[in-house]
Amino acid sequence: MRVSDLDILIIPGLGGSGPNHWQSRWAQKLSTARVVEQEDWLRPGRDAWVAAILREIDACARPVALVGHSLGSIAAASAIAESPAREKIAAAFLVAPPDPDSKGLPQGLIDPAFKEKAPQAVLGAPGVIVASRNDAYADYGFSRNLARLWGLDLADAGESGHINAESGHGPWPEGLMRLAGLFSRLSP
Repeated sequence: MRVSDLDILIIPGLGGSGPNHWQSRWAQKLSTARVVEQEDWLRPGRDAWVAAILREIDACARPVALVGHSLGSIAAASAIAESPAREKIAAAFLVAPPDPDSKGLPQGLIDPAFKEKAPQAVLGAPGVIVASRNDAYADYGFSRNLARLWGLDLADAGESGHINAESGHGPWPEGLMRLAGLFSRLSP
C-alpha cells in the first residue's frame, strides 16, 4: 500500500511534538498525514486522548495508519482496541511506548488510566513497535513483552534514547524507511 492510499494519523506524546521532532517533520512531508490534536498536551487525560483519535479515525475516508510516539503510542493502541470502525485501521507504527511504571516518567502528570485501560490482548491490526535499548521511559524487555501482547512486530532501534528530537531523531530517515516497509506489507 502506498502513502496516498492511507490516511496517516500522527499521535504525539506528552507535550506534543515540537517542530524538530520527526513526527512534525513527517506530518509536513507525507501528503496524507495529519497530527491528531489534543486539548491538553501537558496534562494528558487518557479518555480524552483516545476519544480524539477515535473521532479522527471516524472522519477518515481511506484506510488509517496510526503513527504514535511515546504516550501517543499507548493512546493509539487503546484507540485501536476500542474503535467501532476497527476494519478501517490498516496499520500501527508505535515508537517508544513508555512503561507506565517507569520511574523516569514525570510523576503526577500521567493519567493512571493510560496503564489501567491499556489493551491486554492482540490489537488485530498489523504493525510494529520501534524500541530503543536505552530509553529512559521503558526498558527493552518491556517493549518486547508489549509487542508480543499486542501482536505487533518489534523493531530494535539500538541505543537511540527516547527516539525524539532530543536524542537526535529530527528527520529520522531510518524510521521513515521502517514505516515504508510496514506499508509495503499491507494489502491494497
